Amino acid sequence: MLNAGENVFGVLLGNGFQNNPGGYIWDFDKADFRSAPMFAMTVTQGQQVLLHSDESFKIAPSPILSDDYRFGEFYDANFEIEGWNRVGFDDSDWKNAMPAAAPKGELRLADIAPITKEREIEPVQIIKCEDGYIYDFGISHAGICRLSINGAQGQKIELRYADSLKDGELNLAQVWFVRDMWERDKNIVHKDTYICKGIGTEIYQPTFTYHGFRYVKVSGITEEQATKELLTYLVYHTELHTRGDFNCSDPVATTLQEITRRSIVSNFHHFPTDCPQREKNGWTADAALSCEAVLLNFDPERNYREWMRNICKAQREDGALPGIVPTGGWGFHWGNGPAWDCVLAYLPYYTYLYRGETDMITESAPSFLAYLRYLRTRCDENGLLSIGLGDWCHVGGVNPPKAPLTVTDTIMSMDIASKIAIMLDAIHMPNEADYARGEAQKYREAIRKELVDFTTMLVRGDCQSSQAMALNYGVFDEAEKNGAFENLLKMIHDCDDHMDVGVLGGRVIFHVLTQFGYSDLAYKMITREDFPSYGEWLKRGATTLWENFIPDSVDSMNHHFWGDISAWFIKCITGIQLNPNKNDANEIMIAPSFVTALDHASAYHITPRGKISVSWRRENECIILDLEIPHGITATAEMESHFCFENGERSKSVVTGVYKIVQMR
Repeated sequence: MLNAGENVFGVLLGNGFQNNPGGYIWDFDKADFRSAPMFAMTVTQGQQVLLHSDESFKIAPSPILSDDYRFGEFYDANFEIEGWNRVGFDDSDWKNAMPAAAPKGELRLADIAPITKEREIEPVQIIKCEDGYIYDFGISHAGICRLSINGAQGQKIELRYADSLKDGELNLAQVWFVRDMWERDKNIVHKDTYICKGIGTEIYQPTFTYHGFRYVKVSGITEEQATKELLTYLVYHTELHTRGDFNCSDPVATTLQEITRRSIVSNFHHFPTDCPQREKNGWTADAALSCEAVLLNFDPERNYREWMRNICKAQREDGALPGIVPTGGWGFHWGNGPAWDCVLAYLPYYTYLYRGETDMITESAPSFLAYLRYLRTRCDENGLLSIGLGDWCHVGGVNPPKAPLTVTDTIMSMDIASKIAIMLDAIHMPNEADYARGEAQKYREAIRKELVDFTTMLVRGDCQSSQAMALNYGVFDEAEKNGAFENLLKMIHDCDDHMDVGVLGGRVIFHVLTQFGYSDLAYKMITREDFPSYGEWLKRGATTLWENFIPDSVDSMNHHFWGDISAWFIKCITGIQLNPNKNDANEIMIAPSFVTALDHASAYHITPRGKISVSWRRENECIILDLEIPHGITATAEMESHFCFENGERSKSVVTGVYKIVQMR
């Protein structure tokens, strides 16, 4: 990149998380690490230092008059300096840089995939409103807009972003908080401002912010300038390569898979965020609840690994974790607890399960043990926990959720300990693994003693989430499971086959139904068009997953923590179940559910050994199962109770090929 003779390093500084007054709701404005942007650079050749940043660097104000992660960017093109970063520029009237104290914390290279532009989207319609023009891009996503305008000098153009319209105007309540400072914030949040230089066609796109949006309101332009070419949606997110996908004969399920994938990538900017507009925070439960679906569809583990280092660094000395990472301290007193803290175990666990990688486990092992010790200090006299957020976003906006906090907290603590034990076994820490297993067993015993009525097989709360979580995470013994499941089935039927859960119950309920042979019911609950269901979201125009199931209402229109349905499609409908025994990533189980509503379904996943592909289709009275199994993978196929291979076997080893499945008589 260096040429003979003079070379120029041009640097543009922005605020990012280091100086984030727009994050005042989460105390980022008070963070210990808050400071003005700083820059350090060293150029070496072998052991020789060729150049390093010091006071001899020259500085000048840029056209970016302000920038903020959530409030947007203000750019005045009249402050542009022609040729400032090119060879031969005269910087004699520039000031020398000021020395600054180094940032606090550990100096390390962030080993992450870059944020890149996925594609460009043109507006599908332009709507004239009282004080501007609203550009509709047809779908919700995340990124920035490129402005292309031939404007007069000093012409001020404002771009405001939102996911929906209300009464013909942007619905700002979905992208910000109607509470303290609302009157101020609604005028500045998610707004980019550009001042024209007046030199012909000018191109502008923000540098130090991004937005989640479908609609952009443009103010300050003339009717002649309100053309389709004025704005282009540049979709940006972390460079996630597709590693798997799902398709089927029902456009509802196929569309749900599409919008789940869109929600995942639009919420991945270096680390998984909760939503790309209102908060852009690294909420821990959001990432944990969707990480299995993310790993089945994409390749996030490089960024997961780096974010896990941040999660461990954010852990307090007593072992507690915050509810958001990064944080300046906010999230230790509200927004955390076992259901959120489970990210500490879930990210390395599912990465190990699907990729066979243990480096995250090795790096995080001290934090695992510190967290288990911390949880034990928070137990009550019965060995139960009730300390954090529970079954969040319960269907219908029920608050508090129907599943008691002590049920969800203690079950999640049991699951965290169980997953940690498996991981510690994988890195040959047997004593520590035994300790984690012992903690899981203590929680299970406390749950069974205090929270389960074994005369009725009901878990405290008598609700879908309590029952489904207890079944999924192993609270019941084998002989008890059928009775407990019958209760769950009755609860679902009593709701006219609708789900009545929050995000914790929603993460497991469909998998539990499949385990007991009720995939048809799970599929119906997901795809039906009446409230509450994912299909009803589509009927109301969803192009990404929403935050909640509330009739005729919605908070954020782009969340991914309900996105495990994609994992259910891949694992249960097509049956791709990786590492079923949790000790060998080169083993798979193919256990499809031939859902009655479907004529065909297919999915694939690219493992470290190669591509696994499963597809099935109905043909006369049979089902044709087409498998692609890479070399080095040991695969077993297992049919549901009323199906078998044409030779009568329900389970057998399989290789690449076509198999005929028949219904047992």
